[in-house]
Amino acid sequence: MSLTGTPFLYTTIALAVIALVLPFALWTRMKGPKALRAAARALMLLFAQATAITLVFVLVNNSNNLYDNWADLLGTGNHVQKAADLGADGTGGIAYRKLPKVRQTFTQADGPGMHAAGGVKVTQLKGRVSGVSGEVYVWLPPQYNDPAYKDKKFPVVELLSGYPGSAKAWFGSAKAHEQLEPLMRSGQVAPFILVSPRTNLIAKIDTGCANIPGTVNADSWLSIDVPKMVMDNFRTEPAPNGWAVAGYSAGAHCAAKLAVAHPDRYRAGVSLSGYNDPIGERNSLASQNIEVRRANNPYVLLKNYRKPPRVALYYSGEANDGYQAGVAMEQIAKAPTTVRVVFLPRSAGGHSMALWRPQVPTVFRWLTVELSQKDNRQAHKGSPTPPVPSSAGSRPAELASGTASRAGAGRKR
Repeated sequence: MSLTGTPFLYTTIALAVIALVLPFALWTRMKGPKALRAAARALMLLFAQATAITLVFVLVNNSNNLYDNWADLLGTGNHVQKAADLGADGTGGIAYRKLPKVRQTFTQADGPGMHAAGGVKVTQLKGRVSGVSGEVYVWLPPQYNDPAYKDKKFPVVELLSGYPGSAKAWFGSAKAHEQLEPLMRSGQVAPFILVSPRTNLIAKIDTGCANIPGTVNADSWLSIDVPKMVMDNFRTEPAPNGWAVAGYSAGAHCAAKLAVAHPDRYRAGVSLSGYNDPIGERNSLASQNIEVRRANNPYVLLKNYRKPPRVALYYSGEANDGYQAGVAMEQIAKAPTTVRVVFLPRSAGGHSMALWRPQVPTVFRWLTVELSQKDNRQAHKGSPTPPVPSSAGSRPAELASGTASRAGAGRKR
């Protein structure tokens, strides 16, 4: 029975109801020795508590798409077949753009929201460069199968979930496709292909979207294998001009890092409540030593460029939860790099989908503008940001890397 399926949800509801009714029906009718009756009543109470906790967990999990299946929840899944040393560029010397095309089999995805707005498709991908295997969800815009657009190539946005989190979250909890379909039909938003790959590759550990030889090549999975598969199977605009990457929380860190690290693969990156220094997620593999942290910190990467990359970045967040990370990037960005920073008040929703879901239309309007500018003009760099809220007690180095708030870092998902 699927962890996120309707049958399991209905089963937990039924068990919770039974557990509630049993004490009322049997409490005073039980016979036998006093010790046996006490034990039976204790079991009924424990059964009621267990079913209530299970039901709450299922409802929260279905609402936030934290765990996609039993393997993710129990930590028994393994999505890394090999993790060779692929070098600084993550290719391992493979001319991946020249690899033969591989046609994938796509099926209708199941779960909340997966059948809405034309339906979301899913495929199981074996990464030829990264050595990672996992599911990839794809949603096609309404124009894709319109005969009038049969020769058109479409821009792509790669969507990354938080930690823990399911690749379904952008379609289930965030309802990105449901929000964007009418905007695409009306021309307010470009007809993007939405792609959401698995980001949780190792049990109970956040990869930080890093390449770590011998452990995982998450960067190459996301920035090489997944885009190559999409380009092989769909009519897409070429990278980097037609490609962007977006994420929330831990996925926001990944989005900013991938966009800054690979301007030859992405033209824009979106960070919703993200952080720059991988230490923002304590369970991140990328936070284990200073060298790996620096190699996966978009602030450090951008600062060390001799020639600034042509990439547009969008940061949004509350005080000490994404905002300072954006301000730090804005302060060091030089043309042609552009950074837009959006300050969100505490009342906007906190570190949750309630904050990120409403931002989807705004973010995609921004992406529509940025990816339509072939020369990446700075006309839409964004209005001046408000003063940085007080960060008393934080060191300048912490603010510079966007990790001043330890409390905020503890909430990362």
